[in-house]
Amino acid sequence: MQSGAPAIRGENLTVSIDDQTLLERVSVGVHGGELLGIVGPNGAGKTTLLRALSGDLELSEGTVYIDDRPLSDFDSRELARRRAVMPQSSYLPFLFTAREVVRMGRAPWEGERGEREHGAKLTDYAMGLTDTQEYAIRAYPTLSGGEQSRVTLARVLAQETPILLIDEPTAHLDLRHQHLVLQLARELASEGAAVVAVLHDLNLATMYVDTALVLHRGKLVASGPVETALHPDLLGPVFGLEFVHQPHPDLDRPMLVPLPSTVSHERG
Repeated sequence: MQSGAPAIRGENLTVSIDDQTLLERVSVGVHGGELLGIVGPNGAGKTTLLRALSGDLELSEGTVYIDDRPLSDFDSRELARRRAVMPQSSYLPFLFTAREVVRMGRAPWEGERGEREHGAKLTDYAMGLTDTQEYAIRAYPTLSGGEQSRVTLARVLAQETPILLIDEPTAHLDLRHQHLVLQLARELASEGAAVVAVLHDLNLATMYVDTALVLHRGKLVASGPVETALHPDLLGPVFGLEFVHQPHPDLDRPMLVPLPSTVSHERG
């Protein structure tokens, strides 16, 4: 059990747009040292929740707090020093190099003493962690979707914040880099960061996250330790197919195996 106040928390978060409720009274808290995975089917409200926590989406109801301070108390520069956000995609029409994109993560720290040298070192370090050094002088728009995703993650890492909100960080990535990215997220949490990741792959969530939050139709279905929140009996109705547990040869957590013959054709 985590002690003390969460690094970031949302209370009764509700988002409604054009009379459609995308997120309904969802509460969540993430402590430093914790990796939280948000899972659910398409349209469940995962990205909406992440954007609500980041302050990038106007709330219809509820409040987000960082270190027990309402998000509205932070100016943009102060907020950028507390939390970094990796969106699903980062469209950059201009021909910035990959290294220039990563260096953008240092913008909140510009003007600080020694930032020029420190920022350059941290940019190189973040690119090393994400296996993107070879793209340093490549124009960002010329990179593949997976390469762009890793460069964007490097930008988030270079921002050097204690809270990281990352939306589908494994999208477009090959198998090796999916695990590389989540190992990085796991290591950051182990070093004290509060990390929130939207994930589609339930088994990647099972392998790496500490706690899981399951959304369905904008509502919270379950939240807690991954072993209980990602249980086949709970996930079946959410995803419209049955799951069974199978042991993993190297982990003490069972893996989730879907049974395709049970898929429901009912629209969710």
